[in-house]
Amino acid sequence: MKKALSMVLAAAMAFGCVACGSTGNSKESTANSNTIKIGSIGPLTGGAAIYGNAVKNGAQLAVDEINAKGGLQFSLRVEDDENDVEKSINAYNSLKDWGMQVLLGTVTTQPCLAVAPETAQDNIFLLTPSASAPEIVAEDNAFQVCFTDPNLGTAAAEYIADHNLATKIAIIYDSSEAYSSGVHDNFKQAAAEKGLEVLADEAFTSDNKTDFSVQVQKAKNSGAELVFLPIYYNEANLIIQEMNKQGYDAAIFGCDGLDGLLTIKGADTSLFEDVMLLTPFAADSSDELTQNFVAKYKETYGDTPNQFAADAYDGVYAIWTACEQAGVTADMDASDVCDKLKEAMTQITLNGLTGEGMKWEASGEVNKTPKAVKIVNGAYVSME
Repeated sequence: MKKALSMVLAAAMAFGCVACGSTGNSKESTANSNTIKIGSIGPLTGGAAIYGNAVKNGAQLAVDEINAKGGLQFSLRVEDDENDVEKSINAYNSLKDWGMQVLLGTVTTQPCLAVAPETAQDNIFLLTPSASAPEIVAEDNAFQVCFTDPNLGTAAAEYIADHNLATKIAIIYDSSEAYSSGVHDNFKQAAAEKGLEVLADEAFTSDNKTDFSVQVQKAKNSGAELVFLPIYYNEANLIIQEMNKQGYDAAIFGCDGLDGLLTIKGADTSLFEDVMLLTPFAADSSDELTQNFVAKYKETYGDTPNQFAADAYDGVYAIWTACEQAGVTADMDASDVCDKLKEAMTQITLNGLTGEGMKWEASGEVNKTPKAVKIVNGAYVSME
């Protein structure tokens, strides 16, 4: 009797351990036996959630398309970091526990600056769709789909000068944020080289980003014809409101951080008319790849995709192309996958949503051509 009871208890304990060891839903757990596990980290909640959710959606569309082809399969798990460094590190560790073999992320720059060294130490391949600081790709395991901040700042100055948008410039930027400061510094240097005159250069910090009356007043008094905003869209919205309040009718030019203005709930979107931003993706482009992506995104998520969704979509396809190039298989551990992918990334060419003939340097930087869009009648329209 005691022996029989012991056998029953042993069986029950064994079953309990199996149940405790399972992760995710049954479909994901089954797929993991023959699937490359891609982890992603980004803000799914909080003030930057539009970026993280766009990356999640764009990446999932690409994963679904690739899996439908047969052959190498992908499994995607996305963790929310709320654009917070500590939470991003925790998310990274959670994905490692899951068995992540490749990291698509993080989405925003500051968390990625903290996570990137962890991936280098663990030798896990990192491809960020949108974190743009050059320090992120300091190690050979890290690559970017987006432009680096220096390249973006230089490209913005060149575009303004080459298209004769203005010669007298004011800049308002976040000196406490790596993305904003990086774009700002190279913009100033390139602006001087292109003959643009920076008449006002006004900073704010994360501790003081609700009242921009002083910065706008100084820009207005300087006589600047164009205000360059290398910042995120929430702060840009407040600056644009303040410009309207002060009757300051200057042109506005920003970078990819402004992609999100039209989604701000309760905002007076009429104030955003004619705002320009540099981006590698325009949803109204007539090429077949873009139109198919936009149609599928709208059908699936009920919204128009932004640049972050497009960067993530291209990022997943870059990972898949590099896996095919290197002969990556699902039974490889993360370190072996990383060793193969960091070599293969410098050998592939990708015709994606955010650029034709995209190639990657050993430095981790991508080569592609920026585009500019303007808000016209409440929608982004490509600029020539």
